[in-house]
Amino acid sequence: MLKVIVELWPGGCESGRRVLATADILRMRSGSLADYEVRLQDDVIGEVGRGILREYPRYASTVWDLVVRGIAVTLARAEHLPVRPQLLSVTVRSSGSVPYVRIRDIPEPAQTLFRRNLRFSTAPLIEDDPDPRDCAYAWDWHDFLAGRR
Repeated sequence: MLKVIVELWPGGCESGRRVLATADILRMRSGSLADYEVRLQDDVIGEVGRGILREYPRYASTVWDLVVRGIAVTLARAEHLPVRPQLLSVTVRSSGSVPYVRIRDIPEPAQTLFRRNLRFSTAPLIEDDPDPRDCAYAWDWHDFLAGRR
């Protein structure tokens, strides 16, 4: 079995590292054309998916070719890369002079990551919003997207 581990090292510091995602690649059938099962996990949504890479020509390329094809088969169900995700676009609303975003409008997995990021931050109470406690300042959202938060 191959295990690929994706870690975040904040500021390049190993002591603060944490695992963001893993890929387990299990050989199901040996031979010159091997079959592999690929299992993807991440720390936000858990199991991302499982896929089967069939009749892969062992030793014909680097291990990175096997890894990227295994990930592609799991995410896109084919040996090609899925379409590149689009830039996250969330409507910035305004309540008086306070620009804000509705957290529920943010697609996953960004929503969960943003919520974690806001855990100890102040947040606006937007009384005219249907869910007044599910809002964040627009500048916090923009800082999060820019990597400053």
